[in-house]
Amino acid sequence: MKFKFTILFLALLVFSSFSLPQSSLVQKADSLGKYKLSDVVISATKTNTSTLELANSISTIDSAEIFNRNSFHIFNLLRNEYGLSFTSQGGPGTLSNIYLRGGSPSFTHVLIDGVEMNLTSDPNGVYDFASLSTENIERIEILRGPQSILYGSDALAGVINIITRKGNGSPSFSFSADGGSYNTYKGNASLYGSLNKFNYSISLGRIKSDGFSAANKKYGNTERDGFSRNSMSSSFGYKILENLNTNIVLRFLKSDADYDQSGINGDDPTYKFNQEEFFTRSETKLNLFNNLWEQKFGVSFLRNVRKYKYDETENNPFSSTSLYDGRKLKLDWQNDLNLSDNNLISLGIDFEIDEAVSEFNSFSSFGDLISLFPKNDSRTFGLYLQDQIKIGNQFFASAGVRIDNHDKFGSSFTYRLAPAFIFWQTGTKFKATAGTAFKTPSLFYLYDPAFGNPDLKPEKNFGWDAGIEQFFWSNGISIGVTYFHNNYEDLLGFDDNFKTININKAETNGIELYSTIMPFLGFDLKLNYTYTNAKDISEGLMDESTKLIRRPEHKAGGFISYNLSEQSNANLELIYVGKRDDLDFSTFPSKRMQLDPYVLINIAANYRVFDFLRLNICIENLLNADYEEVFGYGTAGISVYGGFSFAIN
Repeated sequence: MKFKFTILFLALLVFSSFSLPQSSLVQKADSLGKYKLSDVVISATKTNTSTLELANSISTIDSAEIFNRNSFHIFNLLRNEYGLSFTSQGGPGTLSNIYLRGGSPSFTHVLIDGVEMNLTSDPNGVYDFASLSTENIERIEILRGPQSILYGSDALAGVINIITRKGNGSPSFSFSADGGSYNTYKGNASLYGSLNKFNYSISLGRIKSDGFSAANKKYGNTERDGFSRNSMSSSFGYKILENLNTNIVLRFLKSDADYDQSGINGDDPTYKFNQEEFFTRSETKLNLFNNLWEQKFGVSFLRNVRKYKYDETENNPFSSTSLYDGRKLKLDWQNDLNLSDNNLISLGIDFEIDEAVSEFNSFSSFGDLISLFPKNDSRTFGLYLQDQIKIGNQFFASAGVRIDNHDKFGSSFTYRLAPAFIFWQTGTKFKATAGTAFKTPSLFYLYDPAFGNPDLKPEKNFGWDAGIEQFFWSNGISIGVTYFHNNYEDLLGFDDNFKTININKAETNGIELYSTIMPFLGFDLKLNYTYTNAKDISEGLMDESTKLIRRPEHKAGGFISYNLSEQSNANLELIYVGKRDDLDFSTFPSKRMQLDPYVLINIAANYRVFDFLRLNICIENLLNADYEEVFGYGTAGISVYGGFSFAIN
């Protein structure tokens, strides 16, 4: 606790030492749009809102940064964000999870083009980032804190909103090809543009890698675990009238990966995983009375099918097959009422149907186990109200309430309040948020014959944060500090008969420090540090402050991008992850242990040979760090990738 308040005191001391003339700030306030400091985001309020007017802790990764970093996978872009930690059980294609502000991976609500991606068929409702590449991604928004008043279930720790490219302008065609370490290659072709009232964007991609051993090689594991993925992403829009337009997105992917067990004798050449995923969303917008009333009608559908298989081997006396098939259908209607330039009210309703079926078969000399989870479904109806106000272009606030009715366990009520105040005289912004969130138990935990319990209640969180941001308009500089606190209750656990019950509690708190400088002498710079204290506070623990596993107390990151010339760009990324607890599941009972800290350095460069041709190279893990994100599983050593892309307009 003393450590946390020392950081807060130093941050406040730094902020209090700055003072800028009011006239300079007023002049710069009118031109904030040219700085990333005042980015416009949609996920915080479900309306286009400047980050300057938001109390929410939110950051973005735009298309320019995605382009310059040359990364194949979304999770490599996210791992440098403050308040967020990441784990992977081996190489590309293996289970990859995100912990937002110390919360469980299942507490992060993931959206792609407005489609909720948290898997209905997964027992914990987790979205696996392993299968998501950077192809055709326009921007990513990372929203921290409880957000159920707009998004309903799952948004206990925050929201990650991924937005793909939409067509605009003259017809364009682009193609890219990359290859490198571990016999990895990637190709992508895209066609996008607009014609009169019609716009379109189509992208096809493939990635394949021989990989490395998912089980850590330091335990004697040598068998390579490969990965492949084919994907299609598309968007089509049509402007029916001046005040009426519609858009539809479709996305499909098919991926295959080799898995391993963990630790010593973890190699398993028979362990296979494959996945097929399809989603679509149609959204229609109608503006009435000179934009005083905007309506959005949306329909989305997601289906995800995952299969696992492994055979009996010398080190594993079991063979197994399993299948998880989940579907989600959602209808939503949002009404935005612009009562004045200083007051926007949003009223929305949504209706969701979740459906899942699964089966698990295990065979061994000890006996066979067959578990069939028959098709089950649930229905949820949600209603929310949000009000955004401005007073004197200095005070900004949003407040909202929501009620959800689930057909299995009744109603859940959530709320959020988020005020912010800006002192233009000094360029200082004070902000705070407080709210509640919930997560409905998955169909698996409600109805599974072995573990299910139909009397479960939703998991809950009350979270709040408070922070200060200091802006220096002339150079496009911002520095911020935020303290956060979350109290999780009614978390799922198991009784003595392995039935699922609401028994556990957890608490997470910490400090986020972040700074952005752009542009400055051709440099764009982002720095951040996060301290996280995440602990299990369930009753009956022998240790009253047991740390939650895989959450580092200390994490820091830095990213610098430099335009060497009009034709070339280079960037450097540094990530530090401190020590964290994990469990060794190769023993029974599992043994708590500690993972070592590590440092990653990645570099990338781009050179535009012609207007239509670009060459690129990136080196990941430049120092060849040997580290584990999950005990017993390996990570990539120094890796080099290069390629080219060309575009024709």
